[in-house]
Amino acid sequence: MNIIVCVKQVPDTNEVKIDPVKGTLIREGVPSIINPDDRNALEEALRIKDKLEDVKVTVLSMGPPQADIALIEAIAMGADKAILLTDRAFAGSDTWATSTALEAGVKYIGDYDIIFCGRQAIDGDTAQVGPQLAERLGIPQITYVEALEIEGRKVIANRSLEDGYFIIECKMPVLLTAIKELNEPRYPSIKGIYEAFKEDKIEILSAKDVNADVDNIGLDGSPTNVFRSFTPSTKSGNLEMFEGTSKQKSRELIIRLKEEKII
Repeated sequence: MNIIVCVKQVPDTNEVKIDPVKGTLIREGVPSIINPDDRNALEEALRIKDKLEDVKVTVLSMGPPQADIALIEAIAMGADKAILLTDRAFAGSDTWATSTALEAGVKYIGDYDIIFCGRQAIDGDTAQVGPQLAERLGIPQITYVEALEIEGRKVIANRSLEDGYFIIECKMPVLLTAIKELNEPRYPSIKGIYEAFKEDKIEILSAKDVNADVDNIGLDGSPTNVFRSFTPSTKSGNLEMFEGTSKQKSRELIIRLKEEKII
């Protein structure tokens, strides 16, 4: 079985700040990490590898050259190989352009049974790349996976809902997007860290190497435009406290919200 895991290196948003003049993220001095949902996706692929025989896990990422640090960590966790798509032609890609690049990367890898993606990236929160990639590849998808079983050439997934979950069966090949409830990602082992720094573990490829559609990648190939990025200002208004029991305070709150035409 061949599994591809798409990961993204993102800034640790707990420490991200926005330049008040330029309206852009201040990345200098901000540590980068593997996107949290992508770590859950990788962990689930590795758990399948632990349980079944003849499973190969390949990690795929698009990003700047320094994103190889995320791939080194993925190898250290237990992935067999990693591919980094890095090229100035990819710069400024939105979700449309990113899924185009990843499609080219997947086709370069070739044979696959399962593609894992994280639900969404913490620096964008769009949850679009995984579904777009599945659509481009023409394969079924199950999003928001919180539990997973493998039976032969079939996956059985619990797809999370607000008030429960669906149980969905699907034949391979299939794309799955992982959420944090799926598992608890492992830490890299000492042996894994040693293996990760071998030169043949990460393959660096350009847009030309994977025959990417140059008209649909990068900034020029991105139909999405960011109008403005800013840090919301905090305003202190009039404060009103409600007294009484929880039921009384809830009732009073609802009355006040209706008076203000908020609900």
